[in-house]
Amino acid sequence: MNKVAASAEDAVADVHGGASVAVGGFGLSGVPTVLIQALLDRGVRDLHVVSNNCGAMDTGLAVLLAAGRIARVTGSYIGANKEFARQYLSGELEVELIPQGTLAERLRAGGAGIPAFYTPAGIGTQVAEGGLPWRYDEHGDVAVASPPKEVRDFGGTPHVLEHGIRTDVALVRAARGDRHGNLVFSKSARNFNPLAAMAGRVTIAEVEELVEPGEIPPDAVHIPGIFVQRVVGLTPEQAVDKKIEKRTVTS
Repeated sequence: MNKVAASAEDAVADVHGGASVAVGGFGLSGVPTVLIQALLDRGVRDLHVVSNNCGAMDTGLAVLLAAGRIARVTGSYIGANKEFARQYLSGELEVELIPQGTLAERLRAGGAGIPAFYTPAGIGTQVAEGGLPWRYDEHGDVAVASPPKEVRDFGGTPHVLEHGIRTDVALVRAARGDRHGNLVFSKSARNFNPLAAMAGRVTIAEVEELVEPGEIPPDAVHIPGIFVQRVVGLTPEQAVDKKIEKRTVTS
């Protein structure tokens, strides 16, 4: 039951090129930066990433993106990541953009063993009808477009069929975790982290505070250890190394 890995490098040692990877975090909040850096140091390529966004300010997934290690992104937000936008528009990167709530539910459904579900989100748009550019060619033309999705009527309202997401690996960051893999997320870092943790066939968690089993009250556990296969305890320096995307102060 001791799931603690000796290091982040050991924890990701079997992540292979071409793997699908769900990554927790939102902006710079709750991003598993240490595990991402370990993947970068390993040199794995052609990763298929599932994450809300693809990093910011040269932090998180942005380091893998800048190194050309990501082949495909399933996400909701490009935002101010200029390199993400550049790679997408130049045809270097395939991107499936989907509504944020749909992404969250696709991850949750995959982790819960639900193969697909219907949602009204996207009805009347290219999300349902197909034609969203997934990949451009070198001339700026659409090389790969999204296919149309099945639509059914429920109670007089059309709904589109969305598939649950399962990935080879999931990388998450938690405020506390024990040696059995039980995790607690702090405040806004409890964003896509629990959902990504559920979706991974092998889930690896970096934790800011590693405690012994029993120290986390059962009612405080956000993700039980059954969903987590490996735990990496961070150093105090790693635990407090958190970037701020947009600093707002009052005078």
